[in-house]
Amino acid sequence: MTGSEDAPSFRLAYVPGVTPAKWVKTWNERLPDIPLTLVQAPAAQAPEMLRAGEADAGLVRLPVDRTVLSAIPLYTETTVVVVPKDHVITAADEVSLADLADEVLFHPLDDVFDWDTPPGEPAFERPATTADAVELVAANVGLLVVPQSLARLHHRRDLTYRPVVDAPQSSVALSWPEEATTDLVEDFIGIVRGRTVNSTRGRTAAKPADAERKRSEQGGGRRTAGAKAPAKSSGKPAPRTARGRSGGGGSTGRGKPRRRS
Repeated sequence: MTGSEDAPSFRLAYVPGVTPAKWVKTWNERLPDIPLTLVQAPAAQAPEMLRAGEADAGLVRLPVDRTVLSAIPLYTETTVVVVPKDHVITAADEVSLADLADEVLFHPLDDVFDWDTPPGEPAFERPATTADAVELVAANVGLLVVPQSLARLHHRRDLTYRPVVDAPQSSVALSWPEEATTDLVEDFIGIVRGRTVNSTRGRTAAKPADAERKRSEQGGGRRTAGAKAPAKSSGKPAPRTARGRSGGGGSTGRGKPRRRS
């Protein structure tokens, strides 16, 4: 029996647009004996992967079902509209949804925004994926509103983007099944939150006990049984010494007799 089946490992799901590289690097530095496996997942399917135990934790897009999954919000993305480089919108630094009202806007089936009322003119069809929608934008068929990370992920030389100031925004969070908060999940939470190697859960929890022990060792301001109480002060000032009467050792020259000429 090799025991390889029992070797610990950590599976991290992540959705398109999220870049977990910096956290994976820190994991490999701190836990080199525990391999971390990245599992890419469509945004809509990532929560189900976590519930099914196909990943230990995931970098997902909110919202998630908080009755089943725990989540730590990490950041909120800027929303942008992807346009051809020669489009009139490129003359502005930023736009509003009202500026897009007369434009054909694609809403792919994997759209990460939960629009109450999709802006713009409806397209002739809904592309299956964001990547397909980007191809249609490049063909000058319409425009696409996405989180900035997705615009960068599907970057093309003939396309650019501009922020949409009043559009919905997408937030990214670290999520995991609440009933499966393992030690390895806690380790990854610490990495994402920027904890140092020494700020472990155990040491943090031990601080109050350590402080109490130190107070006990130092007496904590309490007298032990049989110990004598300190003598009470009479309230009178202590008598001055000769050095004190002479003005601190004569450094100023006070108290010395004058020499007659």
